[in-house]
Amino acid sequence: MDIKQTIADTVEKIRKDEKLQSDFKTDPVRTVETLTGVDLPDGAVDKIADAVKVRLTAGNLDGAVDKIKGLL
Repeated sequence: MDIKQTIADTVEKIRKDEKLQSDFKTDPVRTVETLTGVDLPDGAVDKIADAVKVRLTAGNLDGAVDKIKGLL
């Protein structure tokens, strides 16, 4: 699994869909799980959701990805 690509794809989908934006604000972990189609341990999904939040707010994707590299 390419974490950077997964995050980028998830961000792109969320940015294009207002319902997904709303879903992500309400339940980011569930939304990421649904969009990726991957069943990961809760801690890993939490880290990916955090990285998506950073990217959606125009933060530093590389810094967020570095935090989750060791999980997978």
